[in-house]
Amino acid sequence: MLDDPEFGELVEGERRKRDQNEDLELLEHIRQALYHTSYMESTHKPDYQLLIYTGILLVIGLIMITSIGVPKSIQISAPGVLYPSCDDATVDCYLLFKRHLMRMMIGVAAMFVVAKINYKLWEKISIWLFGLSILLLIIVLILGSSNNTFATSWLNLFNTSIQPTEFAKIALVFYLAHWFEKRRADVGNFQYGFIPFCVITGGFLLPILAQPDLGSSFVISAVAVGIYFAAGAKMRHLAVGFAAVILISMLILLSADHVRERFKAFVSTSAECREDYCWQTEQAQIAVGSGGFFGKGLAQGVQKSYWLPQASDDFIFAASAEELGFVRTALLVLLYGMIAYRGFMIAEGAPNGFAQLTAIGITVWITFQAFINIGVNINLFPVTGITLPFVSYGGSSLIASLIGIGILLNISKYSSHASGFHRRRNSGTRPAQYRRY
Repeated sequence: MLDDPEFGELVEGERRKRDQNEDLELLEHIRQALYHTSYMESTHKPDYQLLIYTGILLVIGLIMITSIGVPKSIQISAPGVLYPSCDDATVDCYLLFKRHLMRMMIGVAAMFVVAKINYKLWEKISIWLFGLSILLLIIVLILGSSNNTFATSWLNLFNTSIQPTEFAKIALVFYLAHWFEKRRADVGNFQYGFIPFCVITGGFLLPILAQPDLGSSFVISAVAVGIYFAAGAKMRHLAVGFAAVILISMLILLSADHVRERFKAFVSTSAECREDYCWQTEQAQIAVGSGGFFGKGLAQGVQKSYWLPQASDDFIFAASAEELGFVRTALLVLLYGMIAYRGFMIAEGAPNGFAQLTAIGITVWITFQAFINIGVNINLFPVTGITLPFVSYGGSSLIASLIGIGILLNISKYSSHASGFHRRRNSGTRPAQYRRY
């Protein structure tokens, strides 16, 4: 049988097929390596859609601070004038507008500078940024100022103040993205994944809770969990973490009077409450309700002048709803939804794990904070004291958020799904990434 010519031809044919398959596999490995290299090194234009949505929000914020910020501008510029008038040289009715415009220009400049910096640099210095942010958070507890609030969150420098917590959010995103990228195999492990994650996040939150800045703590926790989930966390580990957060929240609720009052204001209102700790929530609801579908018009709102505290800061959405109405504020909400969509699309096509987790963290940070602020303004959540990104008056929040957008724009240059204006690459040949969301 071995001498049979037909059998010999059959064996030779099988051998040829095997050699061809091996050659094809080798060629496929080479093609994958070449594609991976070109994918990593090739760049294209940034995500202009993300830039446009951010720009629209900045313009809306500038307009609304011009319209809403007049009473607070008068209060700051002429506190001793009995009957202030914008015609009076000592009264600056547009002080908030001028300050916000200056901060916005600094933030936009920072955004474009960061958009030019390769995202890989942040991975290299993520540990240093993380350590520096913790150091600043500790310094705030020692040398910080409350600036007429409950939290000691600001460092007063010269004629301005800085809130380190806002910039610490970026540092945490970088560090967690770097940490999970280096520990892919341990993400689903309870001892080497979940416990260290809790220690890192909990240790980072301690000085923020000590301020106490519960709103920022809530946002930072959501960002950390979002990155952990995208990195491949097991659901049972997340359930344990959620139970621990509920327990810690209950302890804080029982120990901090102002937190307990805010929760009581959210659960129910009374005549006594409306004159005390429910005042902001009550007045915000009045502002939103009185705006109707199309609003009273710019500069025609009443709540901002006498009744609604922090109308240009934490409650700018409610004050805007009174002047713009439901239809226009719904478009404002839609813009944040589009930023979330573009951010997750950038993450979906990110070239590596660090870039993907960084994009997810920044997107969750900005959009989650926006929707929590909106929820507070319409009484879906207790008062948290966080700003509306790109719209609220507040330099640290504005600049930090714009830096976050700049980082997303840089990652989008390397992302296969960066913009609807660019044809997608073949995602089937792209290296495997973290879980899709």
